[in-house]
Amino acid sequence: MAEKYVRAGNDTRQTLRFSDGAAYERYMGRWSRAVGEVFLDWVTPPRSVRWLDVGCGTGVFTELVLDAYAPESVVAVDPSEAQIDIARHKPLAQRADFRVADAQALPFPDDTFDVVASSLVINFIPDPPQALAEMRRVGRPRGVVAGYVWDFATDRGPSSAIRTGLRRVGAQPQVSVGAEDTRLPALISLFAGAGLEDIATKVIDVTMSFSDFDEFWQSQTPAYTSTGKMIAAMPASDREKLIEAVREGLRVGSDGSFAYSARAHAIKARVPE
Repeated sequence: MAEKYVRAGNDTRQTLRFSDGAAYERYMGRWSRAVGEVFLDWVTPPRSVRWLDVGCGTGVFTELVLDAYAPESVVAVDPSEAQIDIARHKPLAQRADFRVADAQALPFPDDTFDVVASSLVINFIPDPPQALAEMRRVGRPRGVVAGYVWDFATDRGPSSAIRTGLRRVGAQPQVSVGAEDTRLPALISLFAGAGLEDIATKVIDVTMSFSDFDEFWQSQTPAYTSTGKMIAAMPASDREKLIEAVREGLRVGSDGSFAYSARAHAIKARVPE
C-alpha cells in the first residue's frame, strides 16, 4: 500500500494511504487536465528544456507537458509508489523518468532544471518552505518555478459540491489539508520566502460536465479520502439524504446531466541569477 505525506494541525505529519491509484485517476484526472492546460498556457514555458514535475501523481500533468512543449527531458517525482507505478505503466513513461522521491529532499544536483513545476500538491507537503527551497535549489538561474493548488481556503475545490451537501444534512466535513496555504497571499509569501523573483499569480476557474449523477458520485467519493470515509460510515438512510442534497445543489437537468466549477490559484516566479 502506498503512502503520501499530508499535513494537519500544526504541520503534524500524517500519512494518506493509496490502495488504488486508479481510483485517484478517476477522482482527479479530468480536473487535473483541465486546470493544467490553463496553467501551462499562462506560464508559457520555453520548449526543448529540462523539466522537473514535483508531486506528479499518476502523470496527468506530466503528459500535458510532454504533449504541449516537447521538452528535452522530464523527470517526475512523487512519494506515492502506487501512483508512480500507474504512471510507469502508461505509454508516456517512454518519454519521462518517473521516480519515487520526497519534494522536501529532491535527489538532484543544484541548477539541474530549467522548469520546476508542482501540480496540485504544495498544500499537502508537510514543510512547504523546505520544498520551495529545494525547488529553487534544483532550478537553474533564471529558470521557472511554478505551481498551482485548489482554492481549499474558500472551499472551491472539486469536492465542494459534496462538502456543501454534507453541511446541508448536518454533517461537518474535515478541513482540507493545508487549506490556508492555498490563499494567494500565502503562496506569494511562500515563493518570496524562497528567494524567488518576478512573482506573478493567476486565478483559474474550470468547469466539468457530467453525463449523469452516478458518474459524478462514483468518481468523486473515493474511499481513501476523508470525505469518502465519512460518507461510507453513514447509515444508508443518511447517505440517501446526502445524495439528494448534493443532487439538488448541482441542479441536475432533466436528462441527468450537469456541470459545476472549481477554482485553483496559480503562481510562477524565476530563480535569481
